Amino acid sequence: MEQLLEYFGVLTGLLYLFLEIKQHRAMWVVGFLTSLVYVFVFFFSKIYADMGLNIYYVAISVYGFLQWSKNRACEKSEMPSVPQDSIIYRRLTPRLFIGVSAAITVLFFLIYIILNDFTDSPIPMGDAFTTAVGIVATWMVARRIMEHWLFWIVANGVSVYLYFGRELYPTMFLYICYTVLAAIGLYTWKKKGTRSVDNSL
Repeated sequence: MEQLLEYFGVLTGLLYLFLEIKQHRAMWVVGFLTSLVYVFVFFFSKIYADMGLNIYYVAISVYGFLQWSKNRACEKSEMPSVPQDSIIYRRLTPRLFIGVSAAITVLFFLIYIILNDFTDSPIPMGDAFTTAVGIVATWMVARRIMEHWLFWIVANGVSVYLYFGRELYPTMFLYICYTVLAAIGLYTWKKKGTRSVDNSL
C-alpha cells in the first residue's frame, strides 16, 4: 500500500510540475492530491518535517489556486495585449530577498531543533533545510515570483540525496525530475514570460 501511494505521488508530482511550467491553475488541484499522498508516505518513512511540509502544501494549494485566479482576472484588465496563455511573473526585489532569506534561516533552526530534540528523525538537518526552503518557495510560487525556481533547484537537489539514503527510490527519481524540470521552468518563464505591471506582494 505504501509503495502504491509513493508511485501515485510520483506520477501526480510530475504532472504538477508540468502544469506549473505552463502556469496552469490546475497545478494547484494536482498539487493538493500529491501533497496529501506524501503526508502518508513521509510519515511511514519517519521524514517528519517533509510530512509537515506536505500538510502545509495541502493548505497552500487552496491559497495558490485562489490567488492565481484573482491575479489572472486583474492582469487581463491591466495588460489586455498579453496573450491569454502567457506566463506572467514578478521579480524578487532586494528587500524581499532579505526577508525570504531571514524566513528560511529562522524556519530551519526551529524545525531542526524540533526534529533533533523531539523526534526519531534520522536526518534532522537535511529534513529541516528542505522543509524551510520548501515553505518559502511555495509561497513564492503562489505569488508567481520568478526566482522560486532557483530555490527549488537547490531544495530538490538536496532531497535527492536524502531520499536515496532512506531508500525511497521512486521518490528520489521524482526529485531528480523535479530538479531538471525546475531548471526548465526557470528557462521557460524567462523566455516566454511577461513581467507583471504590478510587482506588489
